[in-house]
Amino acid sequence: MAQKQDRCSFCGRPESEVPLLLSGINGYICSDCATQAYKIVQENMGEKPSRSSNDFCLNDIPKPKQIKEYLDQYVIGQEDAKRYLSVSVYNHYKRLGQKKADDGVEIEKSNVIMVGSTGTGKTLLARTIANLLKVPFTIVDATVFTEAGYVGEDVESILSRLLQVADYDVKAAERGIVFIDEIDKIARKTDNPSITRDVSGEGVQQGLLKLLEGAKVNVPPKGGRKHPDQDYIEVDTRNILFICGGAFDGIEKKIAQRLNTHVVGYNSVQNQQKIDSKNLMKYIVPQDLKSFGLIPEIIGRLPVLTYLNPLDKIALRNILTEPKNSLVKQQVKLFDMDGIKLTFEPEALEYMVDKAVEYKLGARGLRSIMEAVMIDAQYDAPSGKVKKFVVTEDYARRQIEKSHRLIA
Repeated sequence: MAQKQDRCSFCGRPESEVPLLLSGINGYICSDCATQAYKIVQENMGEKPSRSSNDFCLNDIPKPKQIKEYLDQYVIGQEDAKRYLSVSVYNHYKRLGQKKADDGVEIEKSNVIMVGSTGTGKTLLARTIANLLKVPFTIVDATVFTEAGYVGEDVESILSRLLQVADYDVKAAERGIVFIDEIDKIARKTDNPSITRDVSGEGVQQGLLKLLEGAKVNVPPKGGRKHPDQDYIEVDTRNILFICGGAFDGIEKKIAQRLNTHVVGYNSVQNQQKIDSKNLMKYIVPQDLKSFGLIPEIIGRLPVLTYLNPLDKIALRNILTEPKNSLVKQQVKLFDMDGIKLTFEPEALEYMVDKAVEYKLGARGLRSIMEAVMIDAQYDAPSGKVKKFVVTEDYARRQIEKSHRLIA
């Protein structure tokens, strides 16, 4: 006679048909029913399985050296910027994990501003850090914002995008990272404070102040002006880390003017020789940002200022091959998916680097050159019978010259 099996009191399945059967005083429940019951309770109680910022565990965050080592896998060079970012992000999340102390010491937020010419890796640095930390992250372009009441977007839409990325989990969004790109495009248009409206310049900077400092903001979940009847969501920005980036084209002149004012007197010639005229960006200070057109209040709320070096030939050559998602590795993978083995001759890579230096567009220019070189091969190879494809210098040169003729 078969032995009678215990059964789940909810679904009726015997113990042999369920992963786990838990016993109670007068009955049993299987693991499947327990999981389903947990979900039903959460839905009816209006709870979400997210962890609040007060429950933030510092053990989840890698140390600054670990953050930098991760960045090294994806971003070539820019040692100073990586160190500044790693420390700022780690300190920010230490701030989230701090418990209220009796000594009255409260760690303030360290928003970051990165200055560097186009294609040097500002956006890539911010996105890579967000991938490592697995926190809500969004990139917004400052050029679309205008002062409230004018055609364009309100600065509050920054938080709308962060909420969308966090699936409208407010607690998760409140410990996220926002990267504001093209921050230099909202610089004050003149040196003097405007007595009229500076709609897309100083006015936007004024609007950003409360977000950067930390305030409770009523955020339209779908963006503000197109849906005026929507319910607002309150978001506290005190624990949101803001990283701003901009090319600040022409700021080298401001830096040079400031340095020249110091280089006077007895040791003037000797001091001039110490200045690296090819990379004036390394000497940037908050005073230069003010001269460029950022208002002092904004600069004060972006206490961590770092710069990115312009990319030289060696850095561009390394960008082609070394990162985990390098341009060469991406092309090789694309061809491999069609069963074709793709290789690049070193001379071909050198030629592409020379062209990128000539165009002065940094890593973005390198990507454009790679696409121009590979477009015909990507079009023809999948339909052909070749199993190997080698990119030579001669082939790369012909492709670039062909693309130039098409543009002309």
